[in-house]
Amino acid sequence: MEQKFASPLLESAVTELSRLPGIGRKTALRLALHLLRREPREASALGRAIIDMREGIRYCDVCHNISDTELCPICASPLRDRRTVCVVESVRDVMSVESTGEYHGLYHVLGGLISPVDGVGPDMLEIDSLVERVEAGDVDEVILALSATMEGDTTNFYIYRRLSQHAGVRVTQLARGVSVGNEIEFTDEITLGRSLLNRTPFSDSFAL
Repeated sequence: MEQKFASPLLESAVTELSRLPGIGRKTALRLALHLLRREPREASALGRAIIDMREGIRYCDVCHNISDTELCPICASPLRDRRTVCVVESVRDVMSVESTGEYHGLYHVLGGLISPVDGVGPDMLEIDSLVERVEAGDVDEVILALSATMEGDTTNFYIYRRLSQHAGVRVTQLARGVSVGNEIEFTDEITLGRSLLNRTPFSDSFAL
């Protein structure tokens, strides 16, 4: 039976906190009671930070990474290799690749993977904008750094087919140091870094 609280305000806070991933009602209650024991200014600071994040953060106009401005710091940096674009599924994957310290190019965040079972088609992802970046003629290599899953492989192949008509653009993928079935964000930094350095032409992954 769901626990009821004497305070509707506490119950509302617990309900909202329990909507967060991995947070059940017991954990939500513990967090809410913790906030009640702290100074009011601490709870206010937390609330303001969440509201500011939700209302202030946008997506980079170029790569679709999170950003506070039109261009994210990576796209705006003059120190990055602008001829290389690493294609990832999510913002968390950008963070994972950056943590390796082995990659110094730009990114392109798809916002998901092709998954017909889940009703996710190519038109729902940032694939057209990737093709437009390549068509602009500023890209020499596209690295497919998607998870080694069925959805990731399907998306890799779709992107490869879209880009293969553009001569002069190399399409590569991570070396299979990333185990089949693994998601990028859960791969350790050393393995992911080596997979980036030892990337291979995507065309080598299937028989033409």
